[in-house]
Amino acid sequence: MDTVSPLPGRSDAAAIASSVVELLEVLWGGGRDLVAAPVSVSQLRVLYVLEASDGINLRTLTQALDTRPSSASRLCDRLEAIGLVQRTPSAASRRELELHLTASGRAFLAGLRADREQSLQGVLEAMTAADRRALMSGLTSFRAAAVGVTAQRTTPGVPGGEPVADESGHDGSGHDVVQGVRDVGPARSA
Repeated sequence: MDTVSPLPGRSDAAAIASSVVELLEVLWGGGRDLVAAPVSVSQLRVLYVLEASDGINLRTLTQALDTRPSSASRLCDRLEAIGLVQRTPSAASRRELELHLTASGRAFLAGLRADREQSLQGVLEAMTAADRRALMSGLTSFRAAAVGVTAQRTTPGVPGGEPVADESGHDGSGHDVVQGVRDVGPARSA
């Protein structure tokens, strides 16, 4: 019996995936990588969106996060105060500000990913080559499905939300909003 699984004895894919997430949390120190970091999980989401869609405005970020403008603004206030995000005047409109990751913000994300990848490396090395290939195949399929589910939140005509982007996935200023919401970072291959 898997003592880590939230639903012992269940063999369905969702329970197994949940169990794997819990193991990753343990592997990464029970979330200590974020506790030691200067950002919350919500602020980390902001950094991921800005990394993929640099220069978006607060309205677009609010829609990508599916939150209130005041909440998104406070998240940006905190991130700007610690030097990870910068607001600059928009070249397109004097009334808007663009949101950008700073060099420190990019370095923070790179460091976080490097730490997590290093933690995973030992586990991956303990697996057989065939199991690693199977894992990569499964994770690739899982990521593609997750991208599709996430894209529904930003697709016009889908119940439950106002469109964020046009049919091409852009917000009108040339930024690919759908890709920014879909990705939690660059796809990696092993």
